Amino acid sequence: MSSTMSPRLPPTWFRRVVLAPAVVALAAVLVWTIPLYLLAIVALGLIPKVGRAVRVLGVLVIYLVLEGALLVSLLGLWIISGFGWRIHSPWFRAAHYRLTAWILRVLFTYVDWSLRLSIRYYGDFGTTQGHGDRPQVLASRHAGPGDSFTLIHSLLNAFHRNPRIVLKDTLQWDPAIDVLMNRLSMVFLQPTSFTDSRNPQRGARSVDRIAAMSAAMEDRDTLIVFPEGGNFTQGRRLARIKQLTEDGHDDHAEMAAGMTNVLAPRPGGLFAAIDAQPDAGVVFVAHTGLDKFESLGEIWKALPIEKTLHVKGWYVPPEDIPATYTDRVDWLYHWWRKIDAWIDADLR
Repeated sequence: MSSTMSPRLPPTWFRRVVLAPAVVALAAVLVWTIPLYLLAIVALGLIPKVGRAVRVLGVLVIYLVLEGALLVSLLGLWIISGFGWRIHSPWFRAAHYRLTAWILRVLFTYVDWSLRLSIRYYGDFGTTQGHGDRPQVLASRHAGPGDSFTLIHSLLNAFHRNPRIVLKDTLQWDPAIDVLMNRLSMVFLQPTSFTDSRNPQRGARSVDRIAAMSAAMEDRDTLIVFPEGGNFTQGRRLARIKQLTEDGHDDHAEMAAGMTNVLAPRPGGLFAAIDAQPDAGVVFVAHTGLDKFESLGEIWKALPIEKTLHVKGWYVPPEDIPATYTDRVDWLYHWWRKIDAWIDADLR
């Protein structure tokens, strides 16, 4: 279920033959600079402006080194699978998830140490409350840098569940994400897939691909969807309210106007996932900590970030999910208002 070709991306052969080896080569060079970087931390870490630059550089170095290691490991798995012959078998799929978990564990350990960024969980996040290993759908707010990575890391390393996720197609510029996520049959979509009025068929195809990924879920799989469709900003929030009003959804526009921390949700992808996996429960997720950073400049000024990310989950068993479309939309808005209220309380 790999992505279809996007006009915003170079062809697959270029990404595999040119971009991926270039990242591995850069990572190999950076490995030799890590001792110098560690010395710089000791020497300059207490100087505010220089210390910020060193911290940012450190994250970039570690990320690129891990990216290179991941690409080499992915090549090794491809070779021992018979040059791709059994790459989609259960054993190799599990191996890819274990590799991803290790990479993210190392990355987040470094981020915790360097940027003083930790994660605390509340409620039902990552659980199924008596539903064992059944597949589940996770519907999260979308706000702040790296929240997708945080959710994937949390599911893999804190709760030992296998994430499936819908991603922006442009993330395939990153060679490791490109190879890994396509190999694990994740779905890449253009951000306007659900909103392009000039091409409604593309929106329908996007929903179909999400439904297919949901239907293919196995035990301990969790499908991550972002009903908001994009990272929260006040501009997008107001635009979504305006769109609801113009489309004649006055009640939903009024509810959206009362929610100050989230965008009005779009139901298409979430409902498709639910219908394709009727035995799956839904976990609604709110998080705070990085959601107020809307630009690189704001992140730069805040370094070291010194934040605790608070992640809260509410589990809804499959039997409590409404059956009709109208009731489901009201149910979705109810939960989104609950997420908004929790964010308000957590930020006080």
